[in-house]
Amino acid sequence: MGYHMELFEYFLSNYGYLAIILILLGGIVGLPIPDEVLLTFIGFYIYKGKLTFLLSFLSASIGAIGGISLSYYLGVRLGFPFLLKYGPKIKITYKRITFVQEKFQKYGPILLFIGFFIPGIRQVTGYVAGISRYNFKRFALYSYSGALLWVIIFLILGHELGYRWYIIKEYLIKYSLYGVILLCIFLIGFWWYLKWKKPKY
Repeated sequence: MGYHMELFEYFLSNYGYLAIILILLGGIVGLPIPDEVLLTFIGFYIYKGKLTFLLSFLSASIGAIGGISLSYYLGVRLGFPFLLKYGPKIKITYKRITFVQEKFQKYGPILLFIGFFIPGIRQVTGYVAGISRYNFKRFALYSYSGALLWVIIFLILGHELGYRWYIIKEYLIKYSLYGVILLCIFLIGFWWYLKWKKPKY
């Protein structure tokens, strides 16, 4: 983690907002980058006055949306064999791919929206949506909304934590699994509620 932070701080100091776009784009596509920690660190830079919130939010959003859009495009163009062949090189394993495929058939919109909050899953959902030829407008609606919410939450966390921004890493490791499970249960329940509450004619 220390090596990642030193490298990121170097690129951020030298290339600013462009570095945010490129690093997050790479992280979403599948490179081993601790995205949430980096977003929190950007929030800390905003707190220190080295970056502005608006430009940081726009840059991080472009990176996140660009990354998942590129994943979708590669899924459409190159398909499942490409992901099986090259996925393991960036830690996108067969087990993870099949898990997301199975869940995507049932909970596509929800998975696209909350996928950004689940490390290891956000790197796969775009590919699976593309392979499945999921409608691009629906894909963009849910995944882009999730990306914007994910970005703003971690930027605000970094800003509010200030010099304690690094504790987010400890909380992510300790509580992320429980948080993800609870979030999934809530969203799936809410989705079913909306589905069955639709007026029947």
